[in-house]
Amino acid sequence: MINEDAVRSYLMKHFRGALSVDIRRLGSGVQGSGFLVELNTLKGIKSYVVKSLATEGFGHDYSSDRAAVFLLDLDEFNVLPRHVRAIDVLAEMEDGSVKSVGGGKEYYLLMEKGEGIDYFQDLHGFSRKGNLDDLDIDRIEAMTSYLAEIHSVKKDSRTLYWRKLRDTVGHGECLMGVLDLYPDGTLSDEEMTSIIKKSVDRGYKLKPGFRRLSQIHGDFHPGNIWFKTADSRQSTVGSRSPRKSKPQNYKLETQSDFILLDRSRGPWGEPADDITALTINYIFFSIKYHGTVKGPYLEALELFYEDYVRRSGDKEIFSVVQLFYAFRGVVVANPVFYPDITSTQRNMIFRFIDNVLDADGFEPEKVNEYLK
Repeated sequence: MINEDAVRSYLMKHFRGALSVDIRRLGSGVQGSGFLVELNTLKGIKSYVVKSLATEGFGHDYSSDRAAVFLLDLDEFNVLPRHVRAIDVLAEMEDGSVKSVGGGKEYYLLMEKGEGIDYFQDLHGFSRKGNLDDLDIDRIEAMTSYLAEIHSVKKDSRTLYWRKLRDTVGHGECLMGVLDLYPDGTLSDEEMTSIIKKSVDRGYKLKPGFRRLSQIHGDFHPGNIWFKTADSRQSTVGSRSPRKSKPQNYKLETQSDFILLDRSRGPWGEPADDITALTINYIFFSIKYHGTVKGPYLEALELFYEDYVRRSGDKEIFSVVQLFYAFRGVVVANPVFYPDITSTQRNMIFRFIDNVLDADGFEPEKVNEYLK
């Protein structure tokens, strides 16, 4: 449906000479509905059509999806011979009004400024330690507590859960899209297709578990997690400003307090997406520095899972992480993102991906067996 009163008000304002506006439904298809708009003017009736999209399915589940479809329509309808012309893209606002968002060629996001040090610094620091210290443990427990809390918010929608599984394999920012960025010769076509096929199989095995759909961050990796530092020379970075946010310039009170950046690819998904986005880095950094997973890295991996399961009660997590480790594994193995690791180290990550996709369940304490 559309907000007819708001659309009528917009048209009366933007079409000079309009005396009145009549709107009636033309019909509906599987993806959306069309509405005939007739403007009565002194020169006669001018007819237009307003199109809306269904809010579930076809990758149109979020308002940003539908905006992207219509903005592309606005760009492309008018350059193809014999195609009906697109006039504008309309947005219905929170207050019920309608305004134009069409005509832009690039779009920008204005954000609050955040302060802190990203968690990558901790991961590098683990290489110089024999075991985790108290602050390391406090920070891990702060992250697991946070994830357990946001993951406790559930939503009943198999469409969105299945979308997360599908996007994890096929989205341009996810597994297949990241593999497309690999320089020639990094992996053979056969090796890439093997990862993709196994990931598709794993995703279909997870489809019955759609009741696991939860609120997620969507890109909970170390670069998006910023902790308070005792060093007065704090770094600053932009952080997205949600519709209902904490006060501007949110203050980090303790060194285990953190802020987050760049929530990605929708608010709903599988909790394993957040878990693997972070924990793959304990594996990756340990391979980078030690050629195996040991010391603080292994301790952190085991602690993270132990504390998360204790807080969330999610014992199923070990049987659903495989697909998401495949995605996060091809990210950290990508020479474009991490050019400083050796081919031997990179191949260890590929073996991890392959073995994890074959495993019925992930066992953190046996992580080195997946590297063989």
